[in-house]
Amino acid sequence: MELLFFYLVALVAILSAFLVVKCKNPVNSAISLVMTFFCLAIFYVMLYAPFMAAVQVLVYAGAIMVLILFVIMLLNLGPEMMERFQHGVIGGAIVAGIVMVQAVMFVNRGNTAGISGDITRERVLAEGHMELIGMKLFTEFMLPFQIAGILLLIAIVGALVLAKKEV
Repeated sequence: MELLFFYLVALVAILSAFLVVKCKNPVNSAISLVMTFFCLAIFYVMLYAPFMAAVQVLVYAGAIMVLILFVIMLLNLGPEMMERFQHGVIGGAIVAGIVMVQAVMFVNRGNTAGISGDITRERVLAEGHMELIGMKLFTEFMLPFQIAGILLLIAIVGALVLAKKEV
């Protein structure tokens, strides 16, 4: 039963991810992206990571999507811009197909990076998700965390500069 539910959620996730790329209206694409985020949250719950599922819904499906919708509305892309990038859909579909085949190959191997970490299922159940994530994030991954924050700030400033027609 759990495997059937997994396949059903995976099918919905793939279809909604396809709609993100294929929809002509950017708002419909953003709504499809929200559906993809919810499917990923369901996968986190199935992997016994409820905190990650909650973060997925709150941060990505909530805050990031609101930011993306604001950027879409601020840029106000017209139909001429959509026609300009229409030829890139075929190239994007080819690249997506190649990436999907590689992802399926990595998942079938079972050990994608060949590295086994020090965080096991027993340790997660004993110490909790939040403590382990916070400890790793603020000790081992502090520099990538700060770099990601700076990149997000640059993206927001860039979107504002692009949206502003006249200074």
